[in-house]
Amino acid sequence: MIIGIDIRNIGKQRTGDETVFFNLVKNLAEIDGENKYQLFTDITDTTVLQYTGEKLGIKNKDNFQIISLKSANKFTWNLWALPNYLRTNPVDIYHTQYILPFFISRKIKLITLIHDISFNFYPGLIKWRDLFFLKILIPWSLKRADRILAVSEFTKKEIADYYRIDSEKIAVVSNSGGEDFALDFSVENLPAIKEKYRLPEKFILYLGTMQPRKNLPVLLEALSGLKNSGWKLVLAGKRNAYHQDPRIEAIIKEFFLEKEVIFTGYIPEEEKAALFKLARVFCSPSLYEGFGIPLLEAMRIGTPAVVSDIPPHHEVAGGAVLFFSPQDAADLKKKIARIDEDADLRERLVQAAKERARIFSWRKTAEKTLEVYREISRKTG
Repeated sequence: MIIGIDIRNIGKQRTGDETVFFNLVKNLAEIDGENKYQLFTDITDTTVLQYTGEKLGIKNKDNFQIISLKSANKFTWNLWALPNYLRTNPVDIYHTQYILPFFISRKIKLITLIHDISFNFYPGLIKWRDLFFLKILIPWSLKRADRILAVSEFTKKEIADYYRIDSEKIAVVSNSGGEDFALDFSVENLPAIKEKYRLPEKFILYLGTMQPRKNLPVLLEALSGLKNSGWKLVLAGKRNAYHQDPRIEAIIKEFFLEKEVIFTGYIPEEEKAALFKLARVFCSPSLYEGFGIPLLEAMRIGTPAVVSDIPPHHEVAGGAVLFFSPQDAADLKKKIARIDEDADLRERLVQAAKERARIFSWRKTAEKTLEVYREISRKTG
């Protein structure tokens, strides 16, 4: 087969989106020497492209090729640049996420990966123009797709129920996280990372975007009741990025938390392990997730976690974390204090989390994805 994969997010600090496609391609390169892969991007800088190839481990892989297609924006890329290329250089399968390209021959089988459909439940997170296209093009993409990949059973059910899609058309291919940096972690890196980000001795770590659905105000309220015990909060991720929850800054001022909250900005992949290791507790207070890669990364490193009681967190963590009611800051405060004060509980959570994390791997993600490719090929063969 000739398989095309959309890798436009790689190299753009797109957090989860980038992580998934990077690790998918990297592991496909390790397990599949039979099929040919064309990796499509809109990045044209040759230095960046060369570096990307090296990081993906495809530099000396004859069956992997990066193809750069220049375009003014992502809409014209889907509308013109990619379809025009595939018209004269067809692939057997094309794999992207969310919105499929237009005017693609039916001979090319299309796969779309859906991380979550939060935009249907939290439309305020999306620019009105993007929301307009999502509302129109996601239903069309799901109908046009030959196969839909969901990152969790929860997301599969959401897609099937909301869009009335036959669940047989949707395959669950779970994400993973933290394997490489957990394997390569070195205690020697801790002092440098602690100094670089001016990290305190005792802190709660949150890593991710700061959109309203991430529910950070509840975490800040919990922190306000913990600050007298020496707790600080480290918010790792781009500050003031697109659609940051405005309540974050307001609550920091309301509860006088300016000295208790540290914003690190974007954290490179190679520095994440040290950040997790230095944290006393990891917290994911989200109201809605598709999977939860940072949670799995914390579990793999062995950082005790307190997370909101939502289905995807149960799928990822099982019983290896403490759950709190997403709207209850007092409950969150209580759970964080328990982990701090109960050494036996802390150790049980650490061991259970590491054991649970072994269920997930990017190798399994790549293997399941390859099964989908082969399944589609058999149906059309």
